[in-house]
Amino acid sequence: MNDIDPDFPFLTIAAAADLARMHPQTLRQYDRMGLVKPSRTVGQSRRYTLRNVAQLAEVARLSQEGVSLVAIKRILELENKVLDLKTELQEMQLIVDRLMASQPGARVFAVGDAETVILPSGKRPRRSNAIVLWRGR
Repeated sequence: MNDIDPDFPFLTIAAAADLARMHPQTLRQYDRMGLVKPSRTVGQSRRYTLRNVAQLAEVARLSQEGVSLVAIKRILELENKVLDLKTELQEMQLIVDRLMASQPGARVFAVGDAETVILPSGKRPRRSNAIVLWRGR
């Protein structure tokens, strides 16, 4: 049971509404507003993830505390951005770890969108705005 992907869209609107303790019409309204965006099947039926249900619970909690739906939407957007950035950071960390393991003592730096370059010890990057990472001896 621990292998359940929280981002797999398998819940119908009725099941998600039950789990979130909301009326299905509320979920439809939140979808229209862009608060919680479920996936769609080929037939355009909504399919919710466990992460969507958690977001619905967060919307309900914030709403009960008096936060406006516009503010809640922005909060959820920022939380999703944080999740995306954490995933990207983990991927970059794996790349850096792999490069540093294969080139002990080498400098590793990233330039541009996803270009990663290894420099031998003592050599400087051409660009002055490069991020340089190195492992001490």
